[in-house]
Amino acid sequence: MRHSPVIPSGGPVPLAGGTAPGGVPLVAVAHGSRDPRAAATVAALLGQVPLDVRVAYLDHSAPTLGQALRGLDRAVVLPLLLTEAYHSRVDLPAALNEVRAREPRLLVHYGRTLGPHPALRRALERRLSEAGVTVGDPDTAVVLVSAGSSDARANGVVAALARGWRRSGWWTVTAAYASAARPSPAEAVAALRRAGAPRVVVAPYLLAPGYFADKVRRETLEAGAEVVADVLGPAPELVDVLLERYEAAQRQPVPLAG
Repeated sequence: MRHSPVIPSGGPVPLAGGTAPGGVPLVAVAHGSRDPRAAATVAALLGQVPLDVRVAYLDHSAPTLGQALRGLDRAVVLPLLLTEAYHSRVDLPAALNEVRAREPRLLVHYGRTLGPHPALRRALERRLSEAGVTVGDPDTAVVLVSAGSSDARANGVVAALARGWRRSGWWTVTAAYASAARPSPAEAVAALRRAGAPRVVVAPYLLAPGYFADKVRRETLEAGAEVVADVLGPAPELVDVLLERYEAAQRQPVPLAG
């Protein structure tokens, strides 16, 4: 089934299969990037979601959250973010409270970030498999790379994901961070090669292509990685997580401070 792309103005996306009658609109909020590939990836992901869906961005791109919510009296707002950190805990709630102050009749159900979620590991394995890596190969070490955060809790979630993934048969899995924390992806690759890993591959825990994804690919290949998988992008597992978060937000929304 083919779906229409996300409308840049923040209007709803008309899906080829139609939307459920009376369904609450979904406003999905991405980080935003100057790189047009990022918005295209978000559009490809949301184009698979069988709901009345709008997109908003925190930075660099339009529409803003306020613009995407304009004209709605009820909405589910979901952060298109892979970890809970400053954006989901502070920036988005603050932006939502500003909108609610201007439009007190607006009912918002605020949901959780995409990660952590077990399906995201399956999406990572999908991308590695597409890059020619045998999932769970005992001769392969994986560097799991996130964007990194100044919030140690967010980095800890990625480290925990790496520890759990080790039990899938890999030589090992180690976490690395493209910014704000150590080790860097290149450092992690070099350390694994010094430790004797027969093969090192990189799994980007990133939603869309852009500056970080390009930097990670270039620097880890230079450091000795054999394969760098693609970003998660419009993986079907992410669509499933979005739908799950959408339903959960209506049953039990995340509290908004203020």
